[in-house]
Amino acid sequence: MLQISLIIVAFLLLIIPTGNYLYHIATGQHTFADPFFDKIDNGIYKLSGIKKEDMSWKKYAFSMLMTNAVMAMLGYFVLRIQSIPLLNPNGISGMESFLSFNTIISFMTNTNLQHYAGETHLSYLGQIVVIIFMMFTSAATGFSVAMAFIRGLSGKVISLGNFYVDLTRIITRVLLPFSIVGGLLLVSQGVPQNFTQNVTIQTIEGTYQDIAMGPVASLEIIKHLGTNGGGFFGANSATPFENPNVVTNMIEMLAMMLLPGSIVIAFGHMVSNRRKEKTKEKASWIGRQARPLFIVMLSLFFIGLSICLWAEKAGNPILESIGLNQDMGSMEGKETRFGIEQSALFTTVTTAFTTGSINNMHDTLTPIGGAVPLVNMMLNVVFGGKGVGLMNMVLYGILAVFICGLMIGRTPEYLGKKIEGKEMKLTALGIIIHPLIILSFSALALATSSGVEGITNPGFHGLTQVIYEFSSSAANNGSGFEGLADNTNFWNITTGLAMFFGRYLTIIIQLAIASSLMMKRQVNESIGTLKTDTGTFTVALFMVIMIIAALTFFPVVVLGPIAEHLTLWK
Repeated sequence: MLQISLIIVAFLLLIIPTGNYLYHIATGQHTFADPFFDKIDNGIYKLSGIKKEDMSWKKYAFSMLMTNAVMAMLGYFVLRIQSIPLLNPNGISGMESFLSFNTIISFMTNTNLQHYAGETHLSYLGQIVVIIFMMFTSAATGFSVAMAFIRGLSGKVISLGNFYVDLTRIITRVLLPFSIVGGLLLVSQGVPQNFTQNVTIQTIEGTYQDIAMGPVASLEIIKHLGTNGGGFFGANSATPFENPNVVTNMIEMLAMMLLPGSIVIAFGHMVSNRRKEKTKEKASWIGRQARPLFIVMLSLFFIGLSICLWAEKAGNPILESIGLNQDMGSMEGKETRFGIEQSALFTTVTTAFTTGSINNMHDTLTPIGGAVPLVNMMLNVVFGGKGVGLMNMVLYGILAVFICGLMIGRTPEYLGKKIEGKEMKLTALGIIIHPLIILSFSALALATSSGVEGITNPGFHGLTQVIYEFSSSAANNGSGFEGLADNTNFWNITTGLAMFFGRYLTIIIQLAIASSLMMKRQVNESIGTLKTDTGTFTVALFMVIMIIAALTFFPVVVLGPIAEHLTLWK
């Protein structure tokens, strides 16, 4: 419990300066590192022919899509030819076509769903040129869109910015320097960073075992910092070489939490500084408009953590009935070096911040414990990765403003702009796309023999496996109930499509909403304006999220983890 408290306190302390730093980067204001990074950025702009001109939301979205498409095609090509004798000391062959399709979509969309084992399916060339490279670019894409989205909401500019400039600045000024520092910390704790061939050793039992080598630390840090999730090894951060001890476990969790939490702080400063009460707003560490969003996010996080911790500490009644002591809780699938507390915290963090990294097998969680990561991904607003949680939370904020305004007869306004029919249609579409993707693809899997063949556990748990896979794909999380036999053409194609639609459809809609509000005239607050920075609005926002979640996902949660829990504890 002390470790959990330390993580939360460290998170709250770190996001304040980092949020201020992101705010200065997003708004083009001066930072202490400008003399160094300006030279690097200008060199990249000159080499790439980037013109730092403002873009409309359509051009911004088009530039983002085309850049991602080019990188995806190049990455797919590298995966297919990775058998060449270049950075391939272990003789790894080229990846199969459908698995390559799934992998490239997965890493391009920042999902990092793995239907492969990294140590046996990827050469060092594939790990570096495809996996690590896309961990930087996909994370930077998400944060760039988030910054453009906030600019549109702030009302201070008439442009969302320039995608290429945002992408470059996020990589050079945030992801790269933070990754270098974090990677060195991981190396100091024993995480490998080399390019040598796998080592075969003789164990104390007299047998022989291959020990995988490679640039593990460099992948490990950006996988968490960029909320990516894909591990160098198949077992991800449950592997001692990826996550040797409690120190690295804490570093990895803080890396996951840092930027998604900081972007909320940056949002508060960006939208608050345009208001009249500049002096009062600037004194706030988060900004009045961001406070309700942050409180709801943190509340949902603590609720999920408490439930997961309680469920795992309760143990398994079936194992206890046959004489296996459950005083330590349900330790199935967990590392003894982390125990229940660090496993439950990691599980909650990785799905609340949509990273997808794991330090225990989610398939072995108790039914209610496993429902927590599932619900986190279904909500997709509990901080989220790459700014996703913030943008989705703003959509719920707009919906809450509209509903509350109708209920009490007040003008639906958000951040000084009127919410009208166009914005509400786009908001409703942006909110409904996520459950539509999850439930539609899950229904398809359960209705076809190809989908049912992948289910390894009968009954309620099998349904949870399917729902979890598509929730993870649509939320761009990447974790999985690894009992699912998912490396088949059916699962590679369907999850690839779910990842693609879950990523890009929502982004396009959110940019359209930001642009629509940006072009509207600022309206002054009046006695009829519903304030969105109060405790009442915070409660209303929380309840709107809960109601929408219940209407869309409650039936499948009842048929899956809740039914399994009732069966287990009968």
